[in-house]
Amino acid sequence: MREVPKSPLFRSRMSWKPSPRFEVSEWRRNNQQLFDAAQQERHLSQEVRQEGQTLRNETHFKTVLDERDTSGRLSDRIWDVARWRDALERCAQRVDEEMEALTLSKEQSELALAATAVPLEVSHECLTLREGRRGHDLVRDPVEEQLQKEVELIEEVQQRLQKNIDGAFEQLCVLQEVRQKLTSDLQNKMEALNIDMSCLSLTVKSPDISLKTNPTRIPSGSSNPQEWLQFSQYNVARANEALSVSQQTRVDMRLSRAQLRNELDVQRRATEFALRKRIHQEEQAQDELQWQIKKTQEEMAEMENDIRGLDADLQAKTASLKLAHTRLETRTQRSSVDLCRDQVQHSLLAEVQQLEATIQALKQKLSEAQHSLQKLKLHHTRMQFDLSRKQEALSLENRSMNTRTRITSSSGTEEAAVPMVPLMNSSGRSDLELLANSQQLTY
Repeated sequence: MREVPKSPLFRSRMSWKPSPRFEVSEWRRNNQQLFDAAQQERHLSQEVRQEGQTLRNETHFKTVLDERDTSGRLSDRIWDVARWRDALERCAQRVDEEMEALTLSKEQSELALAATAVPLEVSHECLTLREGRRGHDLVRDPVEEQLQKEVELIEEVQQRLQKNIDGAFEQLCVLQEVRQKLTSDLQNKMEALNIDMSCLSLTVKSPDISLKTNPTRIPSGSSNPQEWLQFSQYNVARANEALSVSQQTRVDMRLSRAQLRNELDVQRRATEFALRKRIHQEEQAQDELQWQIKKTQEEMAEMENDIRGLDADLQAKTASLKLAHTRLETRTQRSSVDLCRDQVQHSLLAEVQQLEATIQALKQKLSEAQHSLQKLKLHHTRMQFDLSRKQEALSLENRSMNTRTRITSSSGTEEAAVPMVPLMNSSGRSDLELLANSQQLTY
């Protein structure tokens, strides 16, 4: 740009410094530069706008697609969590039902164990009662052997039932632990499901959305999907294993109770059969002894009559002997030739000899009869004493038989129905309150 010279007149008239002047070419060139710059800026602006529009379009669709993909993945995740939630709920319900069934089976075994107290007490009481027998009636008979076998069997049954009860209690503890794991996992699934459902319901127009500080951080204790899946699979697998063991335990307990009940019933029948047989034998022995006593009493009465007859005959023969002696003595008073040993004398001598022999035989027989009577009386006393012992023994056997009726009366209630007792779960409630909101979830 050139500067235009000014005249002195002009400089004298101007009190200020004149503005520079440009050439027309410079003016045109300047205008052209402005036009070119404006056009360039407009072109650049159009490119920026086009790029911005393109970026807006691309980012809009990308954002929409990303949000849609995220929502789809969130829905899939919700479906996975809900599926495992349902699986855990079903598994927890099965565990609760199995715990109630196992508790019922355990209570039935406890009732069966309590029911053995009466038979054991009765068996001991029968053994104690039969110890009251005396003399030869205190025998080691089949009844005593069966009673001792019954006592041993009942004690063995009690040990086996107690072992079953202890096993059921341990299995209940395992089920309770499994139930707590399922409850914890189920609560976590419900919480995660609620959070994901809340996230799925959020939109850009939601009032409670905002920017967060470092939201992309990885929280401590985070797990990967494989670990998450394996955790629930392990809980369900362990629960199924515990359920299988518990079901087998219930089957074993039921079979064991039936087997033990049959063994006790067979032994009870054997003992009572031996006892009835023994009572029958003792009744026969008692009847036979009473018949013998009766016949002995009749024989004693006849013997006493015979003794009285022998004594009467002895007195009569003594009187006849006295008569013969008197006649012989009187005939000695005959004198001279009349003191003859005639037929009368010989007859009297023969009569005396015969009477003395008869008297001696009668005395011998009377002594034998009296001795036999004493033996009959002594044996009669022994039989009466033995009869009293047999009556006592028979009374004890009958008391034992009556005592054993307590077994049959108590065995009828052994398998009585046990009322169902609601079993508390790990949260202290009888039902699953964790499922309360499950029907309200939509996908």
